[in-house]
Amino acid sequence: MQKRWELTEYDVTEATELHQALKIHPIFCQLLVQRGINNFQDAKRFFRPQLSHLHDPFLMKDMEKAVQRIGQAIIKKENILIYGDYDVDGTTAVALLYRFLSKYHTLLHYYLPDRYKEGYGISTKGIEYAIQENCSLIVALDCGIKAHEAIQFANQNQIDCIVCDHHLPDEQLPNAYAILNPKQADCDYPYKELSGCAIGFKLIEGFAQLYQISFEQNVQPFLDLVAISLACDFVPLTGENRVLAYYGLQQLHQQPRLGIAILLNSFPQKEQYNIRDLVFGIGPHLNAAGRILHANKAVELLIATETVAAKKVAQQLINANQERRDIEHDIIIEAKKMIQQDIAFGEKKAVVLFNENWHKGVIGIVASKMVESYHKPSIIFTLSNGRIVGSARSVHGFDIYQAIAQCEDLLVNYGGHKYAAGLTLKPIHLEDFIQRFQTIVDQSISPNLEQPTQYIDAAIEFEHINEKFWQLLQQFAPFGPQNMRPVFISKHLKDTGYSKLLKNQHLKLVIQQKEGSTMEGIAFGLGQHFSNLQAQKLFELCYVLEENTFRGRSKLQLNVKAMRFRS
Repeated sequence: MQKRWELTEYDVTEATELHQALKIHPIFCQLLVQRGINNFQDAKRFFRPQLSHLHDPFLMKDMEKAVQRIGQAIIKKENILIYGDYDVDGTTAVALLYRFLSKYHTLLHYYLPDRYKEGYGISTKGIEYAIQENCSLIVALDCGIKAHEAIQFANQNQIDCIVCDHHLPDEQLPNAYAILNPKQADCDYPYKELSGCAIGFKLIEGFAQLYQISFEQNVQPFLDLVAISLACDFVPLTGENRVLAYYGLQQLHQQPRLGIAILLNSFPQKEQYNIRDLVFGIGPHLNAAGRILHANKAVELLIATETVAAKKVAQQLINANQERRDIEHDIIIEAKKMIQQDIAFGEKKAVVLFNENWHKGVIGIVASKMVESYHKPSIIFTLSNGRIVGSARSVHGFDIYQAIAQCEDLLVNYGGHKYAAGLTLKPIHLEDFIQRFQTIVDQSISPNLEQPTQYIDAAIEFEHINEKFWQLLQQFAPFGPQNMRPVFISKHLKDTGYSKLLKNQHLKLVIQQKEGSTMEGIAFGLGQHFSNLQAQKLFELCYVLEENTFRGRSKLQLNVKAMRFRS
């Protein structure tokens, strides 16, 4: 599908004033203003993240109650259950709190629900496990903000619950002992976009402050887990998250924990890891535990202290991830075949598919692939324990959570956010849901959202691209949501005659701007433009800059996202 190109707007006056203050290339001032940074001090904090920039954890509502309750449990030798979700954010959070508290307390247990038998959130079975282990305190991580009944069940059994969650709360909160969630209406914490694991990190930071424990020695080493959670939960990499990710990546590079180090050794070796390595490398392997095996396996790897055991678990996750990929591949083929057979598909504004045999553990990934392929909000349903369960993903700009919420009367439960959600319903309501959801999307999605958009940050000339430019661009990292790697546009380009077609689908470019600078680039999946290149037609490119290293030599190249030729 042809992309619509859109240049991101910015305040020219602010960019000019910032250029006068910073004395750097105007393009970088434009990029900063687009990211909400419009003065010298904010730019300094952006380019030089410091751990001192982290907010005081006690600004978060209920933090003092939470750390004091944990301290009381340690002093009174109470059994503590650490409860977490089965995704990367949940498993890293459980590992973080378990390893931290294990230095000061031995009566610790952890519990992650079975993805298929229990589903998301605090389960009755989880509370029953806490009762069985004589736990009087549960700390729930990356879940719990909507667990009204489960927390009430815990309260009835004299178990206090501390909820550490980042998901949107309902108007009425569960009756927990303490709730750490910056998105609570009456929480004054300055930054609202922390991951579940990052809230767990703020909890141990607060605990360390209260009980005078060294941050550098006992808290900072957990930043690798926080960085993994931030990357894999796709939270904005702005403000405090950016500081946490920056130092978390340093921790991963300098001194990763044993299990992560072993997993990293199974990938191609790099001098420096980035957010992309976490999203596409570590993340899928940790997620494969909950999808194919059990989320406990991910926690086992993350808390491992013995090499032999860690290697065994790492290999299990590598195998599970390959199995997940095979299952996902087969389902995507089936899903696309269903779409091809639907003669009315072209008129529909959303993709909604159901197959009772599809693996519940991968339907979220399949939904994402449908969005990529068809650029429509997508829900993939399967059957699990007699209920229809679905995973929803959306296109940029369309709130799929609100669309699902308008079908609330047909649902057993649902949860999520603007671009990703999960839902459960009874089989009898599936057809009614599909019809209503399709109607809601038809009536509410803006026409401009029906075509994929290639967002562009700035127009640049090839002559600007040099080592100094690249070094400053690298200081915008770590890249992620709301601070993506900048996309540039360059115009008046022509082929030098040395470009090549690779495997009939990719382009290896050697191109020139006007009569000036020459650049090399790679354009995956854009092989259809090769004949236009050979015809020496003028064109323009959208691309990100990257460093390509081959046989020990590095050079800058363009990673092309889109290209168009002059007619």
